[in-house]
Amino acid sequence: MSMRPRQPERREFLRTLGGSALALSFVGAGRTAGGKPLRGVFPIGQTPVTPENELDLECLRNEVGLCNRHQVHGFAWPQIASGWDTLSEKERFDGAEAILAAGKGGRTALVIGVQDKDGNLEKSVGYARHAARNGADAIISLPPAKAGDSAMIEYYRAIGKATDLPLIVQTQGETSVDLVVAMFQQIPTMKCVKDEAGNPLARVTQLRERTGDRLAVFSGNGVRTMIDEMRLGFAGHCPMTVLSDFYAAAYDLWHAGKKREAFDMFGRIQAFSSITGALGYLMVVRGVFKEDTRTRGGRGAAAPLDESGKKAVRDAWDEFMKPYLRG
Repeated sequence: MSMRPRQPERREFLRTLGGSALALSFVGAGRTAGGKPLRGVFPIGQTPVTPENELDLECLRNEVGLCNRHQVHGFAWPQIASGWDTLSEKERFDGAEAILAAGKGGRTALVIGVQDKDGNLEKSVGYARHAARNGADAIISLPPAKAGDSAMIEYYRAIGKATDLPLIVQTQGETSVDLVVAMFQQIPTMKCVKDEAGNPLARVTQLRERTGDRLAVFSGNGVRTMIDEMRLGFAGHCPMTVLSDFYAAAYDLWHAGKKREAFDMFGRIQAFSSITGALGYLMVVRGVFKEDTRTRGGRGAAAPLDESGKKAVRDAWDEFMKPYLRG
């Protein structure tokens, strides 16, 4: 028996998904500089490179195109999963400009990472201003290495003052709830925290309560616990790009009150991900990366699959995933 939904059911299902995020009324962090909600699924873009290890701007633009076509709420680059610390200053500027040009006029909120690998605050401020000049919707920054609480506040205060763009602070290590709240109180442009310090599932309620639910709390760590994260009130989630549209569909269903359907959609992601090499090779299947594309800070886009393995990924995509595409 085919697992493909009957056409009337599929059309109704896709109508349920289409545009549902726009109809929702959210509390919290409000909107980006471009008026887009600072909530939802914001994948961390991979950094595609050629076999010669040169930044592939075409494939980077393709990631943004996928997000725009299939109603993904946001897109962030470059962060940890992007191999950001392997990028030169020129690659950072070139990549940001390519992303912002590709996404201009689209529904996806574009977020540019501004941390500097050597901890140079002047360079971080420069990245922030470059993002603003080129049309970013928000900026995000990892914390400086080995900084105390006061130094952390001053670092983010300087970046927050550099532009009017909403600032997303990413926590790591031992960053306390007290420190996050203090930064929120002192930095007017801080609208969101991507919380990866301590146990984020145990911290989200405190962060929401102590900021009056005005600080959006995003999750990271591969979004392996997305259903529980939504139950607890996380405002956003940061998976990889490859199935970000399916995560976005699960998010929209959940927040439209269709929790059973959201659970099923999330289960579809997990089932597909269990296929050997599926997530790596799917970027090729979806026309985002080329067969010989590699990524900075990660394995190659095309996992080491033989033709039989590649066919298994393509067949599973066509049968179990593609019918649920939206956009």
